[in-house]
Amino acid sequence: MEMEHTEKEKEPVMAASEELSREVKTLVSAQDLHSLKQLQLTILGRLQDSNAVLSHFNDFSENCFAEISGDISRNTRILKSMKSDLDYIFLKLRSMKSKLSATYPDAFPDDSVSEVIDRRPDLEMPK
Repeated sequence: MEMEHTEKEKEPVMAASEELSREVKTLVSAQDLHSLKQLQLTILGRLQDSNAVLSHFNDFSENCFAEISGDISRNTRILKSMKSDLDYIFLKLRSMKSKLSATYPDAFPDDSVSEVIDRRPDLEMPK
């Protein structure tokens, strides 16, 4: 009995939706619909072309990165080693300068004895 009740309720809804569909069709001309469909197909084609180009570029980039990733990691290790070596050298130079200025106060002009500001950029800190 419930099944019959829902079927009877669906009939007016179906008729109303068909009528609405017919009315909407009269609002837009067939030529406009055809034009919209052609534009959608053109856009779809362009998007598919763009997708293909991007996929090709991604593959190319992946291959290039695979070729140079070893060099990049090796150079990174070298640069980190060089930085630690330079830090050590500057630390030793500061220590030697402070010892020299304590032993020979006249060895350096007054402005060089004052606190030296390290103006080297910190390459490990992101900007």
